[in-house]
Amino acid sequence: MIVERVVVGDYQTNCYILSIGNDCLVIDPGDEYEKIMEFVSNKKILGVLLTHRHFDHIGALDLLNDNGKFKTYKTYEYNNVEEKEYKIGSFKFKIIYTKGHTDDSITYYFEKDKVMFVGDFVFENSIGRTDLPTGNYSEMLKSIDIIKKYDDDILIYPGHGNATKLGIEKINNLWFDNVNS
Repeated sequence: MIVERVVVGDYQTNCYILSIGNDCLVIDPGDEYEKIMEFVSNKKILGVLLTHRHFDHIGALDLLNDNGKFKTYKTYEYNNVEEKEYKIGSFKFKIIYTKGHTDDSITYYFEKDKVMFVGDFVFENSIGRTDLPTGNYSEMLKSIDIIKKYDDDILIYPGHGNATKLGIEKINNLWFDNVNS
């Protein structure tokens, strides 16, 4: 799987294009539809994955899927659904509920490729804000405790900023010290 990052909008949101052959998934199309489509090029979009519903992560969604050509996988569709593996074309991923930044925050874990797309849950040496509507610091700490159980070599792709490794965050991220493992 090839992962490409497209930084879009005033908030410098990371939109990701995942490709296997000519098929692709788009994660968090925050803004700048035309810029996203330059990266998509002639690939076939199989779906759009959203990590949470903040405007800076969904701003180009309506333009991207103007004619309903593909399915948009919205975070609230997974609420109260048993965690399991999902498959879209050749893409296989798991959903991890990572509430805290918002009450609908989820992480997409592509186990085979050892990558996670975490939205605004975890950043390099930081975490997402919990003081916005539906944010909850206690839930954030519970989510960090869940994510700490995964392998250190997993690459984390956040909603803003640089990618990082989970193991590095376990060592350097101060918020990871505030929870029990």
